[in-house]
Amino acid sequence: MLADIKSMTQKELEDWIIARGEKPYRARQIYGWLHEKLACSWDEMTTLPGSMREALHDEPLTVLQKEECQISALDGTRKYLFSLPDGNVIESVLMRYRHGNSVCISSQAGCRMGCAFCASAIGGKKRDLLPSEMLDQIYRIRTDTGERVSNVVVMGTGEPLDNYENLLRFVQLLTGEGGLHISQRNVTVSTCGLVPKIYELARQKLSITLALSLHAPDDDIRRRLMPVARKYTIEETLKACRYYFVETGRRVTFEYSLIHGVNDAREHAQKLGGLLAGMHGHVNLIPVNSVRERSFVHPDPYIISNFKNELEKYGINVTIRREMGADIDGACGQLRSKFRKREQT
Repeated sequence: MLADIKSMTQKELEDWIIARGEKPYRARQIYGWLHEKLACSWDEMTTLPGSMREALHDEPLTVLQKEECQISALDGTRKYLFSLPDGNVIESVLMRYRHGNSVCISSQAGCRMGCAFCASAIGGKKRDLLPSEMLDQIYRIRTDTGERVSNVVVMGTGEPLDNYENLLRFVQLLTGEGGLHISQRNVTVSTCGLVPKIYELARQKLSITLALSLHAPDDDIRRRLMPVARKYTIEETLKACRYYFVETGRRVTFEYSLIHGVNDAREHAQKLGGLLAGMHGHVNLIPVNSVRERSFVHPDPYIISNFKNELEKYGINVTIRREMGADIDGACGQLRSKFRKREQT
């Protein structure tokens, strides 16, 4: 079986290179070419002897292929569609903020969580992404734009905690020595609420931010929107979030998609305020993106503002997510879904 070289730690790469009869320092050179210089081929690694590059030629390097890139005329947001070697496609997004560039990556090809407002689940889950495939979304975007990436959000297609081991390896490679030197504090991982995995992640004592996709103030509404809520109640999920804060000292972000006529009324804000008052975290309100395959509607601006004001009465820190790339396929899974339909016709 061929090695997934870009998913290896420096120690693993050193063991692998020694087993091939090469000097250990060659592993450090290769690691730097892959994770700092973002090389796409062995031929680019000019500090390696030509004979060594030739010997490594049949060892594949994970490099995603750009299929499409939509660029917003409003704010410069870039939405990428990348193809994987097995023919699956995934989405990634570059968002430009005053504090730096943020890249949102996918953790799976497709998703099996089935959230009602999300295009990512259309067609179900195809497979987990390897750490190398998660990393290379960032690497290809950085190479394509020539711009530094300051923040990484694992909030694209897929449920990161459903790909737990690969996620941990990805964070280790992304934030460790010899890579892009992105701080763990600048990495956010989003989950729909896989409670046992939240506890496992907390015990890792990483400095990453956990974002919980909450989207409802009570179990009845949440069960209608999110199948995971049929297994784990809000009470169980928030208990896990409290544990995450105790173990890591990191505030939890509560993502709340505002859907007109579903979860955006004043009474919903009051219920939510009662739930989250005193929690160590903040609420990120997300006006829902309209998706062709779904019937949900974006709420009016005054409803969004009133919802925020109501939550703040409970002493909760609230932000309204800035709508990026509104003139392109902005919602998770939209571009991938459109591509798959084109391929089928």
